[in-house]
Amino acid sequence: MPGEKELNVTLLGKVDLIERLEMADKEGGYEKMKQQLIFEKKCIERKLYQKPPITETQ
Repeated sequence: MPGEKELNVTLLGKVDLIERLEMADKEGGYEKMKQQLIFEKKCIERKLYQKPPITETQ
């Protein structure tokens, strides 16, 4: 089970994502938000598939 620090990092990441999407909406509406969603997806995929992995496996 993740500790408080890990949970806080995860939640702060989600808040950051929501704030970026809100800014995109203010700047350009639906099209800008759609572009931001595509960018965020690519960022998440890079983190998921990076090598070496973020955590060490034993």
